[in-house]
Amino acid sequence: MNAAVVRSPATDWTFVVPVIALVALVLTWGRDLPGWAVALVALCLAGAVLAAVHHAEVVAHRVGEPFGSLVLAVAVTVIEVALIVTLMADGGDKTATLARDTVFAAVMITCNGIVGLSLLLGALRNRVAVFNAEGSGAALATVATLATLSLVLPTFTTSKPGPEFSGAQLTFAAVASICLYGLFIAVQTVRHRDYFLPVPTTRSAESDEEHAEPPTARATLISLGLLVVALVAVVGDAKSVSPTIESVVADAGLPQAVVGVIIALLVLLPETLAAVRAARRDRVQTSLNLGLGSAIASIGLTIPAIALASIWLSGPLVLGLGATHMVLLTLTVVVGGLTIVPGRATLLQGGVHLVILAAYLFLAVSP
Repeated sequence: MNAAVVRSPATDWTFVVPVIALVALVLTWGRDLPGWAVALVALCLAGAVLAAVHHAEVVAHRVGEPFGSLVLAVAVTVIEVALIVTLMADGGDKTATLARDTVFAAVMITCNGIVGLSLLLGALRNRVAVFNAEGSGAALATVATLATLSLVLPTFTTSKPGPEFSGAQLTFAAVASICLYGLFIAVQTVRHRDYFLPVPTTRSAESDEEHAEPPTARATLISLGLLVVALVAVVGDAKSVSPTIESVVADAGLPQAVVGVIIALLVLLPETLAAVRAARRDRVQTSLNLGLGSAIASIGLTIPAIALASIWLSGPLVLGLGATHMVLLTLTVVVGGLTIVPGRATLLQGGVHLVILAAYLFLAVSP
């Protein structure tokens, strides 16, 4: 890592910006904001995203892969889950599809946006992006299983009318999700950790960042704390600007689901930027760990949390996807499998994933 990474965070902007963003969150939470205040919160949001990426890299450099990717993915997802539960508690029936829309948006953004962009950058650097097919394939299989159990089956079950689970079905989905997530983490970090490590390439010139001394334990703990602060600020500030986003979307005559897509894009910015930086350093496997790991965490943590929260939340909980989204999910899994099996990808595979994401975003605006 570079010198800015290993020195005390109190000496640069990465310490100040998360604190400012958190203060902005406290001052604006639950209030109707004028235009200038929304612009100010948006600036704080952008700064918090950049700071989160920096501190995630500090932690990653200390603990190594794949733990570094896991820290950012889990931290973002836990706070995202808290945001979903908070919005559902406040929104009543109008938020019945919020969990489904947010989780599916996260799956499409991570499995097509982050993965596609990472492969594209890796192929631009080396003509062919190289990664571990074993680890990436296991991650994609876990995403496909979790998404099918949690988002596809509710559309076809008959115990309850509509695309909803019954209480027993929701409990099963929640238990299965948390078990699969725990099993994946055990495989990724303990039993088969080598499947998730970056693959060295003949053209990879290791940078000074990779040879630098790891940060001290104190600096790492400070960065871990600031990472949490930055991520809380990112999600909270995104919620603060969401009423403005909702009004703009409504004035433009766009579907309400567009709001969830925009907020998901904002929340996933730290992981996207971290994945891009890893791919540019010829560490495509790290980028795939971030993308696919975030998709697994998004489903594996959200569904159990929503199942638990449904005990006191009123109103329906719609989890089943519509036909259009099921087609896009199927296309994502099939293309992802064909991309990952060889352990090598070209510009074409990266472009295909990005086109699938573009189709999802277009259909969200024009269903």
